[in-house]
Amino acid sequence: MDLLTPELGLFFWTFLAFVCVFLILKKFAWKPILQSLSEREKGIADSISTAERVKGEMSQLKAENEKLMAQAREERTVMLKEAKEMKDRIINEAKEQAKAEANKIIIDAQQQINQQKNAAMTEVKNQIGTLALDVAEKIIRKQLTAQDAQEAYVSMLSNDIKLN
Repeated sequence: MDLLTPELGLFFWTFLAFVCVFLILKKFAWKPILQSLSEREKGIADSISTAERVKGEMSQLKAENEKLMAQAREERTVMLKEAKEMKDRIINEAKEQAKAEANKIIIDAQQQINQQKNAAMTEVKNQIGTLALDVAEKIIRKQLTAQDAQEAYVSMLSNDIKLN
């Protein structure tokens, strides 16, 4: 049981050693320890405030990024709409131009057909006229082979010329 109850002398010297060590630590170690703890606490507080500031900036940047993405989407939509409208306009213009060209070709072809038809009709009329003259000439020669028939025909022609 002697081990559990210390003697007064041991207690005194232990207490004196503790006080000496405490005063030495207080004078030389306590301030630097408290200062380093204070600096560490200040560093942690600065880090937390910096992290909060960075978090705020990141949320602001994220909001700006979302805004930019929305603008980019809107611009893309507008550009796609404009491109589609331009494509449709170009296609419609090309169709109209093709129709105009086709109509022009058809009109030119119809004019050429009419010209060729008129030329053919004129040629046929000329050939019919020539044939009619040839036939009339042959008929008249055959009928006017006699001398008295020729004289009668000449007198008839001269009477017609005088009347005209």
